[in-house]
Amino acid sequence: MARSDEFELYDLKVSVEAIEGNCTCAMQVGDCFFLRGGKLALPDGRDFCLYALQAAIPLLPAKQRRNHPADWMETDARVTCPDPACRLIMRIERVGARTLRHDDVSPIPWEEL
Repeated sequence: MARSDEFELYDLKVSVEAIEGNCTCAMQVGDCFFLRGGKLALPDGRDFCLYALQAAIPLLPAKQRRNHPADWMETDARVTCPDPACRLIMRIERVGARTLRHDDVSPIPWEEL
């Protein structure tokens, strides 16, 4: 039985699925980053375009959570870089799940809420 202060978040992989224009940041299909809990990680020696990253960030907290099956966040998985010349398309995938406790991620103890 789960404790009342436990919750589940999906780990995510955001990867470049296609580049339909001219990417001036030298991104390549397959470039990716991971979101595990609340931390971003890049594969060793790799980088990721800040502009593409900023386009994906607002969607990540919702993709980390289980939503209603009819919610568009459950079915839509692609986001586009805002550079119109680049037309870089990223895919957000759920690659695992983890159980966290409120007290592990917040300075306010669960008992005080």
